Amino acid sequence: MRLLIFGLGYTAQALAARLRGAGWQVVGTTRDGRGDTIRFDDSVALAREIAVATHILSSVPPAGEIDPVLVSYGAAAARSGAWLGYLSSTGVYGDAAGAWVDESAPTGTGRRSARAEADSAWLALGARVFRLPGIYGPGRSPLDRVATGAAHRVEAPGQVFSRAHVADIVSGVIAGFDAPAGAYNLADDLPASQNDVIAFAAALLGRDPPPFVPLDSLSPMARGFYAENRRIANGKAKRVLGWRPAYPDYRAGLRALKAMTSPPITSAAPAPASSDQR
Repeated sequence: MRLLIFGLGYTAQALAARLRGAGWQVVGTTRDGRGDTIRFDDSVALAREIAVATHILSSVPPAGEIDPVLVSYGAAAARSGAWLGYLSSTGVYGDAAGAWVDESAPTGTGRRSARAEADSAWLALGARVFRLPGIYGPGRSPLDRVATGAAHRVEAPGQVFSRAHVADIVSGVIAGFDAPAGAYNLADDLPASQNDVIAFAAALLGRDPPPFVPLDSLSPMARGFYAENRRIANGKAKRVLGWRPAYPDYRAGLRALKAMTSPPITSAAPAPASSDQR
């Protein structure tokens, strides 16, 4: 089996490591072709890879208003006959005022219109589209942000978010290899306030929770993040993929991360609070 990944971001690297360990051949792209990757603009090399790939996955977010993978390689990928996958975002649902949303909910009403358009375009190609919430895992979790003093709590009563451990996203994508085309939400079972998550991370590290900051003190990008409020339902992924999150809530996920971290997480390097690179 041979997987071509467009965009070796955080989640895609975890998927590549898991599959290589299972005997797959995995080839990925980066902007600069570092290491053993292929430059994204090397159309000759990528035409060869598309032709021999059994599976093709894109984790590249839109650039401005376009999806660069679809523009440059979408037609070739569709003709290849390979399994197609796309790492999308639950941001395509927009604001739901805290209500539960599943894959039948409308998309394209939120701040991520380009992402919603890419999501729809990949579905039209027959891809498995994995809609991802906040992603956390080794080196990129509330534990890291608390440890480095980068965490804060925000005065936003009633605000909830969904999230997923990177290992659960990897297992969901792999389960999707044998699933019908369509959209799948990969989120844990417990949407929760980010403030609760940060407070729990601080308690695990034996620290006081960080102070609250007013919502209007955040950057415009961060305020946009808090402008949308929804709970992500994962029932379709459980029914159709046979998937179950190994970390069904943030408490289980953060406890596991703390237990596996060596040296102690208090010496970890800063991790980004969020990223659109899946």
